[in-house]
Amino acid sequence: MSTAKISIPVLLRIQGTLLLIEGLFMLTILPVTYQHHGIHVYSIPMSALITTLTGFILLFSTRRRKGQRLNFREGVLTISLSWVVVSVFGGLPFLLSKSVPNFTDAFFEALSGFTTTGASTLTQLESVPKDILLWRSMTQWLGGLAVIVFAVALLPFLSAGGMQLFVAEMNGINYDKLHPRIMHTTKRLWGLYAFFTLLEIILLHGGDMDWFDAVCHSMTTISSGGFSTHSSSLAGYSNYTQMVVFFFMLLSGCNFTLLLITLVRNPMALFRNEEFKHFMILVLGVGTLLAVMLAFSVKMPVGSSLRAGFFSAASALTTTGFFVHDYNQWPAVFWTLLLLLMFIGACSGSTAGGIKIIRHLIFTKNTYLELKRIIHPNAVIPVKINKKSISNSTLSKTMTFVFVYFFVFIGGIVILLGMGVDFNTSVGASIATLSNIGTGIGDVGPYGTYAFLPQAAKWVLAVFMLLGRVEVFTLITLFSRNFWRS
Repeated sequence: MSTAKISIPVLLRIQGTLLLIEGLFMLTILPVTYQHHGIHVYSIPMSALITTLTGFILLFSTRRRKGQRLNFREGVLTISLSWVVVSVFGGLPFLLSKSVPNFTDAFFEALSGFTTTGASTLTQLESVPKDILLWRSMTQWLGGLAVIVFAVALLPFLSAGGMQLFVAEMNGINYDKLHPRIMHTTKRLWGLYAFFTLLEIILLHGGDMDWFDAVCHSMTTISSGGFSTHSSSLAGYSNYTQMVVFFFMLLSGCNFTLLLITLVRNPMALFRNEEFKHFMILVLGVGTLLAVMLAFSVKMPVGSSLRAGFFSAASALTTTGFFVHDYNQWPAVFWTLLLLLMFIGACSGSTAGGIKIIRHLIFTKNTYLELKRIIHPNAVIPVKINKKSISNSTLSKTMTFVFVYFFVFIGGIVILLGMGVDFNTSVGASIATLSNIGTGIGDVGPYGTYAFLPQAAKWVLAVFMLLGRVEVFTLITLFSRNFWRS
């Protein structure tokens, strides 16, 4: 652990940059604000002014620190702090428009957006001003590939520290395969991200969505966010629209670096990747299983059961959270399978939450090989992923991560039960926020919201959203005494 002191001006300069970017994105919503002339027409421009001005003040006051490198502790602290800061200011439009009743709900809604969780306190979305709905979707789009990564692409002053932030945010990416400079790599990733978003907008508008809904849903699909402009999510849209969203949910669950390499350099890179293969096996396997069970036990028509099964499996595994049916009404075995998929998550380096398939692969292979080592104690049997041996250090971290993740999940259930929340909702809310999926089971399942929960429960779940997005170990590191020693 580095003993270098934490430079507050450097941290403030990074937060200032993020706020400046956030404020500029708020300004892009002004045409929608003035077109619809909502009763609280000032909420977006006032929020943009406050956010942009704060960012400018922070940048101006720390201008002498331009170009200073980040050390390890500053990188970790910046990652954790940035999500909180952008969410505090990102909650201003919800609060000023009176879409939510208090600061807790405003912060919860914004953090849920930036962490691409999709857990909402808003009820009756059809009555929420359109500019607020657009900002809500934009928070997820910005958070999808991470506001921090966006800042790295634009701000060379982050220097070596930018590299630390990039690696921490984009778990599983081998950035050096694309370009030796981190800024160029990040710009390419954002270019791909924007291209997929634009493509989905065009395809959705070609169906039964208007331009507004197409933009909002595209931003929340490619980011694995799941915010919709309707309380019924995608249930009211055509089969075509649901299948377009299904395809882009699968894209959002892939490793974006591998997607980029596949498109520009090696057409087979993605398909030779072991994690991607298991990702597709899970979607196809569980989707088929759900479809067959729905056809026989719920007596759903074959076409509808196939669509519901595959869509639900993809939505749960990619932690997007869209729904086309209320799976709370299905037998318990159905939503139990979906809960397991929420735990797993999609590929590393994707916009999805959850533990990630790569960790499950390492965990499962190591467990199996440990049994062989017991029988053959003198044999050296390494765990291999993509034909490469996994180091003992990585094995240890992975096994520990999975166990800690599980115990945090159990801890969340216990805390919520202690606050008077029923068991099913406690389980659903705990995994839905920790895995950044938003839609769980019980009262926070399809058609449900988090508005009814006590404020204390919302703050607990806000911490869970941070734990899921920042990664459990990164946030827990801040509570270590050694981290803060000079």
